[in-house]
Amino acid sequence: MAVEYLEFFPEWVRKAEEPRPDTHWWQWRGMRIRLLRVIDPAAPVKYVVLHGAGGHARMLWPYVRLVAPAEVVAPDMPGYGLTRGGGRGLTYDMWVDLAAELVRMERERDDRPVVVLGASIGGMLAYSAVARSGADGLVVTCLLDVRDADARAAAARFGWMGRHAAPLLNGLRVLDGIRLPIRWLGRVSAMSNREDLNAAVAGDRLGGGGRIPLGFLRSYMTSVPEVEPEEFTACPVLMVHPGADRWTPAELSRPFFDRLAVERRLVILDGCGHMPVEDPGLRQMADALRTFNTDVASSRT
Repeated sequence: MAVEYLEFFPEWVRKAEEPRPDTHWWQWRGMRIRLLRVIDPAAPVKYVVLHGAGGHARMLWPYVRLVAPAEVVAPDMPGYGLTRGGGRGLTYDMWVDLAAELVRMERERDDRPVVVLGASIGGMLAYSAVARSGADGLVVTCLLDVRDADARAAAARFGWMGRHAAPLLNGLRVLDGIRLPIRWLGRVSAMSNREDLNAAVAGDRLGGGGRIPLGFLRSYMTSVPEVEPEEFTACPVLMVHPGADRWTPAELSRPFFDRLAVERRLVILDGCGHMPVEDPGLRQMADALRTFNTDVASSRT
């Protein structure tokens, strides 16, 4: 049975009007990518929404209520959700290529501004995609640069495994195709600060309860951002970082974020865990997104 993540959000979010998505299928490099899409020609902005580890498009769909009115497309990245393909050869580089191509297509579809939103490790994924393909705005919940040992330690299930990821995983390349439970590799137990939500994520076979090839973890843990932050010139950046994040605390993202050469704004979401579902932080996120959308739309005008 599919997990209804909306049930974990405050009442004001549950009562908000939901843009009902249509399911589209995109043939990409031999894979069948599931896209959730809301088409609204009257919307002033378009959003590309990218999930991270243990997530999928449906998991993030409640947040679409916070960016409305907007036209939205959200993919199930390979290895998650209902997307099929990739298999044992799946790598993080493929994620970056897919995200960058999806952003490029959205920019070319019409002349409305495009904002890319990335959650969790989807934040750096969105950053690299935008650095490559451009956008009018970038929203992230964190910017985890895994070249930093502390960032790798936080991302991994066990700190020692993250700190020594490169030599460990590069020495095990022959095992790249082995698919392991996500909860063995990442701290799914810290997905939120609610035990019931963490249990739902861990039991979601489309997300945190699934499996990914060891090669994906290796390619992610040794990945490099598309450009250094001082060289990022694509668009303004809004980071809405959970203030009570037990998985990737804000201090792990600040060094990269503070080096960005573009206009940037940081909003700390009070009381929110890694997957923000708590007030007052969630209302702060909604307010920040509305302001950001207005600024993006007016800058194009």
